[in-house]
Amino acid sequence: MADLDKWDVEDAGFWESSGKKIANRNLWISIPSLLSGFAVWLYWGIITVQMLNLGFPYEKSELFSLMAIAGLTGATLRIPSSFFIRLCGGRNTIFFTTTLLMIPAFGAGIALQDKNTPFWVFQMLALLSGFGGGNFASSMSNISFFFPKKVQGLALGLNAGLGNFGVTTMQMLIPLSMTFGLFGAMGGESMILQSTSGTLIGKIPAGTETYIQNGGFIWLLLLVPLAFLSWFGMNNIRTEQVSPINRSPLTCFGMMSGMFLIAFGSAIFGLWLMLPESVNGSGFKVPKEIVLFIVIMLTVSLLKIIPGQIGDSLQRQYQIFDNKHTWVMSIIYTMTFGSFIGFAACFPLAIKVIFGYQHLMVDGVMNHDIANSNGPSALMYAWMGPFIGALIRPVGGMIADKFGGAWVTHVCAGIMVLSALGVAYYMKAAYNSATPEEFFVPFFVLFLILFAATGIGNGSTFRTIAMVFPKEQVGPVLGWTSAVAAYGAFYIPKVLGEQIKETTPEVALIGFAVFYIACIMINWWFYLRKDGEFYNP
Repeated sequence: MADLDKWDVEDAGFWESSGKKIANRNLWISIPSLLSGFAVWLYWGIITVQMLNLGFPYEKSELFSLMAIAGLTGATLRIPSSFFIRLCGGRNTIFFTTTLLMIPAFGAGIALQDKNTPFWVFQMLALLSGFGGGNFASSMSNISFFFPKKVQGLALGLNAGLGNFGVTTMQMLIPLSMTFGLFGAMGGESMILQSTSGTLIGKIPAGTETYIQNGGFIWLLLLVPLAFLSWFGMNNIRTEQVSPINRSPLTCFGMMSGMFLIAFGSAIFGLWLMLPESVNGSGFKVPKEIVLFIVIMLTVSLLKIIPGQIGDSLQRQYQIFDNKHTWVMSIIYTMTFGSFIGFAACFPLAIKVIFGYQHLMVDGVMNHDIANSNGPSALMYAWMGPFIGALIRPVGGMIADKFGGAWVTHVCAGIMVLSALGVAYYMKAAYNSATPEEFFVPFFVLFLILFAATGIGNGSTFRTIAMVFPKEQVGPVLGWTSAVAAYGAFYIPKVLGEQIKETTPEVALIGFAVFYIACIMINWWFYLRKDGEFYNP
């Protein structure tokens, strides 16, 4: 039965007799759907590296902008997605959002077959890739209602952690899929590498044939069966606390489409304000921090004035904004998940730009465009960071269930400060060296530690949210905080791209370390003071 009219997982008898089985089935369908969403959202981090290797006629800064576009849109789509479950139910939501991912995946496969594809086409496809980013908010909100508080940390950690494996899966699968004609004549013709590429099993020399379009097409092999699986295997919870109104699927799809259009409009407006004219922006160059504020406030405000039942439901769910802990956890969640997703988005291209080129003084001017034949292949190494960060996230949830979420988050934040400063040091050394590969190992190890800390810390925030908020607010709060944190996928590539253009990439990591220090202080004040409202939730 698709709709569940009785659902009380805090009742131990109900949970053991039937609730656990239904919850686990929904969880294990949710995870691969979320994995595919992350893959489609962030695959520009790998595809842009291969576009450089193939000689696509775009500047490095333009390629960084594709990741920023996908990051901003995906984060903005999380805002309406935070409220989908109560409006439409889990089954309807996950089916619809999974199906939408086929559009950018298929479009990317077509556009990548021609180096002369206009840049605005890739911008549009990056915009549509945001569907994958939005999925996280609805998926986490949905799963939070299926499990009792005693296992919230583990259940949400599994959904988020294994779902985040979409980043690692994508970074491993796309380079491999590009090495052969996976789809035969239907998949288009190959291109010739102009510089060395790579996969996780070795380097591929220049002059080799590659099928970059497979980076888009391959996800259809997962998305098509997953759409059927979510429709026939998942459930809508129809209790008062979750999704009390039984609407038809078509009505739900229409409601979600309308709310998505509002978020898309806000994101497009923000991007237009920020981007230069050379990449189809206004040229106003509005600071990215102001753009983020405008986009978030515009999206929230426009959603709020929707008339009828949608507006009424959102008014009730907007009560989370009256709770100060919503804003506190938004900051802490951004420290952990925002860092993870932002670094995952730009890690491959950062390795390519910093270590794949020699940094030489030519005629009194530092030159950063001479290829480094001894540089590490970004496609061989970049997947390891997100792999560790995602794999360890359920562990963070389990540790937090035992020792308390705030303490685990606190320790992880301290590690993030130290590792970020270490990465900054080796970034600076590499970007001022003719042999940057000498600094790659310590840079890479410290980045892996940074990824691990973001994963454990993010797992612990799930526990804190589950303990601090009432049950009916946990889902919307998880969705909202994940939406705010997802702007890391926009902000971090944008900042790093700007600092690389200024030849000072280390400044970006120092700035992130300062933010982490501020989060340590916030976490202590609200959740680790003995006389606070909550202690180590």
